[in-house]
Amino acid sequence: MTRLPVFPRSSVLVLGSNSIQSLVPSTVTSQLESLLESHRLEDAYNLADQRRKKLEESLEVDEDEAEELRYVYQRIGFQCFKETLFEDAGKHLFNGEADPRLLISYYPDLRGSLFSAEDTMDVFAGVAEHMPTESSVDDIIRNYSPHLAPSTLSAPPTAELRKILGMAAKEMLLSFLKKNRTRRSLSKGKGVQRTGDPVDIAIDTVLVKLYAEFERTQDLYGLLSEPNDVLVDEVEPILQNLGQYNALCMLLKQRGEDLKILDILAKLIDGEWTDDDIKDPLSQMVNIVTEKRDRALTQRWGLWVTRRNPETGLKLLMPRDNGKRREKPDEDIALLNQIHEANAAAGAQYLEYLILQRRSTSRELHTRQAISCVRQVLDCMKEESVKKLWRAKASSYASSRNESSFLSYFASTTPDSQHKRARLKSILMLAGSSLYDLDSVKDLLQGQETVLKFEMAMIEGKLGNHRSALQILVHDLSDATSAEMYCALGGDIVPPKIAQTIARDCGLDAWASALFGVPVKSPNGTPAPASISRTNTVNEELKKELIKILLEVYTNDKQADRASHLLNAQAMNLDVLDVISLVPSDWPVNMMTSFLSRSFRRTLHTQYEGKIVKNISAGQNLAVKDETWEPISEAGGWIEDEDESATESLSEKDAGTVAPSSFNEKRVLPDDVAVHILQPPHDVE
Repeated sequence: MTRLPVFPRSSVLVLGSNSIQSLVPSTVTSQLESLLESHRLEDAYNLADQRRKKLEESLEVDEDEAEELRYVYQRIGFQCFKETLFEDAGKHLFNGEADPRLLISYYPDLRGSLFSAEDTMDVFAGVAEHMPTESSVDDIIRNYSPHLAPSTLSAPPTAELRKILGMAAKEMLLSFLKKNRTRRSLSKGKGVQRTGDPVDIAIDTVLVKLYAEFERTQDLYGLLSEPNDVLVDEVEPILQNLGQYNALCMLLKQRGEDLKILDILAKLIDGEWTDDDIKDPLSQMVNIVTEKRDRALTQRWGLWVTRRNPETGLKLLMPRDNGKRREKPDEDIALLNQIHEANAAAGAQYLEYLILQRRSTSRELHTRQAISCVRQVLDCMKEESVKKLWRAKASSYASSRNESSFLSYFASTTPDSQHKRARLKSILMLAGSSLYDLDSVKDLLQGQETVLKFEMAMIEGKLGNHRSALQILVHDLSDATSAEMYCALGGDIVPPKIAQTIARDCGLDAWASALFGVPVKSPNGTPAPASISRTNTVNEELKKELIKILLEVYTNDKQADRASHLLNAQAMNLDVLDVISLVPSDWPVNMMTSFLSRSFRRTLHTQYEGKIVKNISAGQNLAVKDETWEPISEAGGWIEDEDESATESLSEKDAGTVAPSSFNEKRVLPDDVAVHILQPPHDVE
């Protein structure tokens, strides 16, 4: 920077014949240069301090004198820097308000790519002439080191000296930059965020590097917790190499670089990196991904976490909100396959989530869920104790007289265990869903019919093999309650109320809600999502047909008491003639007395009810005729002209031989027919 010199004033002039001379005192600059040339650094320090005190005592600061003082301090500072007096150099350069970038430029490892060839800064010309010509502080230290055998570079004393001086140089730079940052912050005032000023960028970036190198972690965290101008690209590799991952995450969080934070946390979770200040990297990763609300990002990191921690990974992949979402079965299946590859158990849990929480109506997903439930049951049956227990339950039920169904008996008497819950889940899935592939499930059940009789009956019923289903329930399970329920529900064995009771007792409320439409509330008190659609209406014709089939099964099985009970319970759905043809000839009449008497009574009731209705209708018709006769008579008649086509047609016929036409009074008459309202009869002359 070029400035006009400040000349001292003189009050003594000497006039000569050819010249004019003045007696002037020497300037501070000239005194300084003289002291520095004679290497009298202590006197130079005192000169600068005296000048500064004098300037501070003046009421008005002369800008020229202040500028001269800054020049003096900078000259002293760089002279000390050149002679490796780093502590003094930093103090005087700070007093001289030297541009921090000048000092940073002598530290290549800290400078990095902060400066380019196009960057410029203001420097006093006299200062620039006397600045160290070396390219780095290491070169300055090396040139200043004394010569020792065998060489300056390899001699142990000089190596130790260089190490000490190098540390002193960096400590001086750290102190210098820290004081500069404080001074610049005070000058900007409070509330100022990032400025983007090149000087601020250089100060903050180099300070981060020095704090990390000196392991001054708390100072580093303090700087990063405030608004700063740190260049991320400059400090990122250094912080990584020095293990300051928490500081790097703080900086990246400020800059919104969440993707880089996730990469760092991933390495911390895998143990590739360690940082004691990051207590729970997995929780931090989950929080970041949850806050982003990016489906692609959630799936990417959710799958990554699932491979390491299935429970936490599924929390990411299964959002808690149960709001209505447009169903995307292709995307759901693709993600399900990826989760299954990462962790099979997590895949099964996610499949349940799609069916029970998201209420997916995808046939493929329902088929996979049904097959998964059946396979879990088959895996449980690999234990001989489980198979024996289930057989014992079936035998116990068949040998006792139970008014409840086999399902209710099994759920209430079997001790709570994982295999019990697995079978109940399978039954609820097979009974509640109508979207899975029945043949695939039936193939899985083949060979296990002796134990899984109830499940096989459900599949046969859904396939339309009603006789086979009822025979299994009656012959194999002795479950007349379920058989009669099967007829009443039109082919379903498990009614929603039974499903609700079992689910509530066994903690399977979500299954009953999703598959049977049972209303339940979610844990936060909001209503659960709508259930998967189910057919609630029963075809009456199908119901009657199923009752006939069940009656045949009872009679063929010689269960007269059950048949009699069915006749009495379902008399209104059975025709007397059909029943008589099905009942064996050796049945005593008293077993059918109740059914026949009730049927005859119902027939008579219907007949008499019809007569009553007919007579009531006739009476109402007479009353209406009586009420309308007088108004019609008083209204009089009116004649409507016939159209020409009607006149011509009448002219062709003998009027005396044409009889009046009869018509239905409830039909709409054509437009071409004339309507005549007859008047009451009267005498004609």
